[in-house]
Amino acid sequence: MAGAPAGASKSETTTRNAPGMADKTAPTPDALRAAVAAQRGMVERLFETLAAGSQGNPGIMRDTYGAGENFGHAVMVEAASAAGLAVTTDAAANTYATWRGADADAPVILMGSHLDSVPHGGNFDGAAGVIAGLVTIAALRELGVQPRCDVTVMGVRAEESVWFQVSYIGSRSALGTLPEGALEAKRIDTGRSLADHMRDCGGDPGALRRGEHALDPRQIRAFLEIHIEQAPSLIEAGFPIAICTGIPGNVRYPDARIVGRHDHVGTPRRFRRDAAMAGMALAHALDEIWAAHEAAGTQIAITFGRFHTNAEMHGMTTVPGEFRFSLDIRAYDEAVLADLEAQMHQAIGRIEAQRKVTFELGQRASAAVGPVDAGIRAALTDGADRLGIAAMPLGSPASHDAAAFAAAGVPVAMLFVRNEHGSHNPKEAMEIDDFMAAATVLALWVAENAGVPENTG
Repeated sequence: MAGAPAGASKSETTTRNAPGMADKTAPTPDALRAAVAAQRGMVERLFETLAAGSQGNPGIMRDTYGAGENFGHAVMVEAASAAGLAVTTDAAANTYATWRGADADAPVILMGSHLDSVPHGGNFDGAAGVIAGLVTIAALRELGVQPRCDVTVMGVRAEESVWFQVSYIGSRSALGTLPEGALEAKRIDTGRSLADHMRDCGGDPGALRRGEHALDPRQIRAFLEIHIEQAPSLIEAGFPIAICTGIPGNVRYPDARIVGRHDHVGTPRRFRRDAAMAGMALAHALDEIWAAHEAAGTQIAITFGRFHTNAEMHGMTTVPGEFRFSLDIRAYDEAVLADLEAQMHQAIGRIEAQRKVTFELGQRASAAVGPVDAGIRAALTDGADRLGIAAMPLGSPASHDAAAFAAAGVPVAMLFVRNEHGSHNPKEAMEIDDFMAAATVLALWVAENAGVPENTG
């Protein structure tokens, strides 16, 4: 990887050519900063356009395979077309904007993220990664970089699993790893299948059923994703950006329930089959497991996203005979994740015996742990240092499309941008200055690596 010679100031010209930059010197850090900063107007305009056209009242509503997500992709297509990039789509209606390299056979560098949102979410979750990719290409073209490989921005469909309760639909469709039966999953608000929604948005679910897919992992040099942080770790630590150290895998039960017996409120405890108390007991048991892992320095997360009695039957004077919940368990190590699920089943067995209830967990979903490529992570860390941008290492608390690429064998890396109020809510508070810092680090890596001929994963 090209860099300033030992002892050189950041304003001096780099004398070594970077891969993919034949007959040209690599941009200096000062030149890179200036070229990225020149794209600020475009950045602000794109974020403002996205927000104005996908209002969720409150927040943002870019519904997966619906009008909101379609709008986000239309904004991307317009910006990419205006920049003269080659725009294509695939069978899952993912969008690609490509800056053509000199060697059509060289493995591609992919940048991007998703353009959908959770209901009433924020404007930056996902979209920041797509805009950062467009900024990177614009800045490098301004500097006269001539890549040997294609450099592509991918606008990914359907990352937010809340809509169809399936993870990474767009990225896994593109990679040929969409789980069996996923196309029959129903959207939570319409009751219509993923295949129907995909077809409405210009996709071809039939091609996916035949096993067709747009991306060959062997022909991808790397997938790089910028994303806002989803917990206030950078706010707490005082850093504008972070270099991702890993993406957690997860096990999910989106529609679980506990069956007991509805009883009169005066029923003595020994006779009760209280489903709500059984739900509370499971939550307590898993929280104790989480606390033990945290005390031991092992990062995990356990979330009951839904946790409620049956609204048609519950009442102040009725012992609940039914309880529903969703459960998400995540960890950075597959063995830890498997052990957590085993402990969950053990806890359920004890609670069923103690409370005389039955757990019906329903369909199980999962996503693999996403390891970050060590070489790319080190290069991003070095690049941030050379650019004078303060960055810290940070494990992702959330799942991201990069994990689907990692599971397919593609080298991946992520950069996180400081965000005060977390994500998946209308109050996302990313500062444009912080975003520009992350985009500059990304642009430096692409400038120095575009066109590397082999997949190093």
